[in-house]
Amino acid sequence: MKVRELSIPGLFLLESPVWGDDRGFFREWFKADDFEGVGLSFQARQANLSMSQKNVVRGLHYSLATEGQSKVVTCAFGELDDVIVDIRVGSPTFGAVEIVHLSGDAERSVLLPVGVAHGFCVSSELAALTYLLSSPFNATAELEIDPFDEELRVAWTVTDDPIVSEKDRAAPSLAERRAADELPRYG
Repeated sequence: MKVRELSIPGLFLLESPVWGDDRGFFREWFKADDFEGVGLSFQARQANLSMSQKNVVRGLHYSLATEGQSKVVTCAFGELDDVIVDIRVGSPTFGAVEIVHLSGDAERSVLLPVGVAHGFCVSSELAALTYLLSSPFNATAELEIDPFDEELRVAWTVTDDPIVSEKDRAAPSLAERRAADELPRYG
């Protein structure tokens, strides 16, 4: 596995080989030994799968769980743009947005550090995002930020009106979350 840190501290692009033939393809997208071999640590506590149609925007979601929550994310089917926003107060890249294109038949996955917001939008007719969490879902610690926050200016790659949940559409802005002291701290 190739591992490369992206522009946000602790955010890594993971590339693993895809072996294909006339039957389809095979890919190992997570292997603890590969992580440890490059000095990273990740212990999966929960696995999730999200299936969405074209132009769906999910996010921006984050966790304030006391134990923190990092994620390893990959696309199992279709194509999508994975969006990561550094919302950690005190981070040198606070407010930075990183977008990573993922597809089911490509070699890319992403390791998200504790404290960043995560979302994605679907560019194929249907896409499946699968992700491992370092801590289980905790409804009282899960928050969201408006995916269309004017301050963040996320370049969502939808081709029509975005399909967004009411909860995400009504989410507070980054500035509102910061003023309410509802953001994670860096370091």
